[in-house]
Amino acid sequence: MIKNQWYAILPSKAVKKNKMLGVKRLNLDLALFRNTKNELGCVVDQCTHRGAELSKGKIKGDCIRCPFHGLQFDKNGKCMFIPANGKASTVDISRYNVKHYLVKESNGIIYLWYGDEENATGELPFFYDHVDDSYVYSEIEDHWNSHYSRSIENQLDVVHVPIVHYNTIGRGNKTLINGPKVEFENNVLTTSANNEVDEGQTPKPAAECIIKETYLSFMFPNMWMNHISHKVKVIIYFAPVDEENTVLYIRFYCKITNSRIINRIIAFFGKFANRIIERQDKRVVITQKPKASALKSGEKLLSGDGPIIKYRRVSDELKNSDKS
Repeated sequence: MIKNQWYAILPSKAVKKNKMLGVKRLNLDLALFRNTKNELGCVVDQCTHRGAELSKGKIKGDCIRCPFHGLQFDKNGKCMFIPANGKASTVDISRYNVKHYLVKESNGIIYLWYGDEENATGELPFFYDHVDDSYVYSEIEDHWNSHYSRSIENQLDVVHVPIVHYNTIGRGNKTLINGPKVEFENNVLTTSANNEVDEGQTPKPAAECIIKETYLSFMFPNMWMNHISHKVKVIIYFAPVDEENTVLYIRFYCKITNSRIINRIIAFFGKFANRIIERQDKRVVITQKPKASALKSGEKLLSGDGPIIKYRRVSDELKNSDKS
């Protein structure tokens, strides 16, 4: 994982009032909840007293209550009350505090800061310049038994499209890969397919290719967009579970008509079309070994793998910058 980044980990609707949610993200067992002000709290899902899972407990006021011995913790993990000590106790209970993680919400997404809290940046990663309130969206999720890096690379891979998706988005047998052109600016990698039917011609180098109207963008650390047209876009955030599992949250954005109701219907059915395509990818990606990708590996990459090579280089640079 790349440290000191905001990771999109869950849709906001997943954490409901008066109900705890236990999830695993970024190799961390987490308990999420909302207090009476609807503020999010995220703590390690383990009580400091006897190790019980806090997510199995209940919400009590602005705190979560451990299901084992009733210790109460606020949204910042501060221990507020220990029933066994009594209401009149003056004993310092700060040593029972649980580790908390900084979380924020935007665009119906919960983000977790993975790194040192004092280094947290203000802006949450999202394609703000591409979707706004004029769009409606419908969302589905799917669990992949693959590292999030492999899942991301698949969405940047133009070489596989006519092979894996030969009967959907890859129809036309355009197996010859020109370029593709790859741009990287402001933490965003952008590319587009320039595939052609192979009639014996020599593939064009990336320098002779363009970024088309339909293009792909990836924003580090885990946000991807397929810019299908001005009125239709698909956004995926790849929530890392652990070293071998990822949850894909797939959103179909639409503003094709002037009616939000009709657009919602289109988006609803559009997400299922996305699922068909995504499942074609999943069948192959979960077989890749090793589970995680790396800049230096035994893989023999093609010139058409330019977007993947760029993704790996930037990932490597971000990981190394955190170590320095």
